[in-house]
Amino acid sequence: MLDRINSSTAERVTALVRQLLAKRSIVAPVGRDDDLAASGLSSLDLVNLMLAVEAEFDVKIPDRDMTPANFRTMARIEALLGALPANA
Repeated sequence: MLDRINSSTAERVTALVRQLLAKRSIVAPVGRDDDLAASGLSSLDLVNLMLAVEAEFDVKIPDRDMTPANFRTMARIEALLGALPANA
């Protein structure tokens, strides 16, 4: 798991995305607003990203928020995390 004390939310989300891209041997830079599917992540990768985000941030994302739109970009993932209640 990533260092939860010294990393910001953006850095942690970026690291998770980079790990998934690396598994697919994709080394191209991906910006916060870049479409992750267009960057090379498959639908299965996006599901794995959803699960990884829950594990990394120790949250349960409500089913209604587990949508492709919320995981389209790193910026949207960060916004979703920011909108979750503190006890999520």
